Amino acid sequence: MSYFQNKSKIINDPVYGFINFPDDLIFDLVEHPWFQRLRRIRQLGLTFYVYPAANHTRFQHALGTVHLMDTALTIIQRKGYELSREDWIGALIAILLHDIGHGPFSHALENTLVEGYAHEEISLIYMQELNKIFNGQLDNAIEIYGGKHPRKFLHQLVASQLDMDRLDYLRRDSFFTGVTEGVVGSERIIKMLRVVNDELVVDRKGIYSIENFLIARRLMYWQVYLHKTVIVAEKMLVKTFERAKLLTQSGHRLFATPALDACLNMDPKNMKVSLSSMEFLEVFSQLDDNDILSALKVWQNHSDPVLAMLSEGLLNRKLLRIEIQRSPFSKDRIEAIKTEVRKKMGWDGGFTDYLVFGGMVSNSAYNDEYDQVRLWDNSGKLIEFTEASDIINPAILSQADNKYFLCYPKWVNLTKQ
Repeated sequence: MSYFQNKSKIINDPVYGFINFPDDLIFDLVEHPWFQRLRRIRQLGLTFYVYPAANHTRFQHALGTVHLMDTALTIIQRKGYELSREDWIGALIAILLHDIGHGPFSHALENTLVEGYAHEEISLIYMQELNKIFNGQLDNAIEIYGGKHPRKFLHQLVASQLDMDRLDYLRRDSFFTGVTEGVVGSERIIKMLRVVNDELVVDRKGIYSIENFLIARRLMYWQVYLHKTVIVAEKMLVKTFERAKLLTQSGHRLFATPALDACLNMDPKNMKVSLSSMEFLEVFSQLDDNDILSALKVWQNHSDPVLAMLSEGLLNRKLLRIEIQRSPFSKDRIEAIKTEVRKKMGWDGGFTDYLVFGGMVSNSAYNDEYDQVRLWDNSGKLIEFTEASDIINPAILSQADNKYFLCYPKWVNLTKQ
């Protein structure tokens, strides 16, 4: 008896409506356990502490980017730029797998559980291993993802100022948080795309949509991604795992799932060897938000007061106070707060660093040094976006907007300095 599996699935996406899998290989990759893990990775980390409905996942986001990529390639081909089937599917796979290397709570624990490696690097390693499993069918996708494909614009659709990643996450994150300032006209932007001299450009009449997109991105960063409560929650999570790693490496045996235990005991000096091995990928593919939450539930009762306090605070949203300002906080103020915490808790200096800490966050909506958006008019002339915009000042928009934060326990009562 032969077995036939229907791979022409239709998905009801709350953002775009009905979408489908453009190719059987896309379906097979989505079905792979390494990709299915993204169902258990929140797209916005701990942002649900601020926006309760922000529980959507990297899985949903990845499917959304494939839908946008397929739409963009269709538009580009209609405008006279022919694409081979291999390049088309390669671009779809590149965007599908661009986030497969994300760890628990997405960006929140990046470079903490696996030190020194961004999720993009881990994504590439996953793609290379999947390419072996699928007998070389991901060759084109890997070239596109890494910017090594001869057709430059395909990589721009994956990673650039106007890539399908940004177009999806802004609209999707806006939808699930309810922050309407993030709504962007992704359909119109995609309809305005074309390829000139193998470069992705935008029809000049789409300039207002681009301006709206950049402003929306700037606003979403301060209202959602860099909201002060999100900052303090994610920094507390990082401090929790810094403490857990220190305790583990000092000989303490902490409760952890097998996958989390492997990360806590991982030697940073041998990270390169670990990352290039199938064993590491199998372990990392078992690591998701649930491992972290399970550990926090147990660690809140640990004998170590720092680990217990941070874990309990995260579980029950008893977060530290956070102050944000344009200039760095004075060393005197920081030291005064640490002194108050040491007196209150009876701790030595090292402990207070887990409850009193600061840093800087930066927001830049447009980076013209990294990649410039070019506009195409009917005369065939290419114009820099920075020269054509008459509504916003691109120079200001591209300038990094930096803010400094300071976190400490809410019971500390010191006059601001």
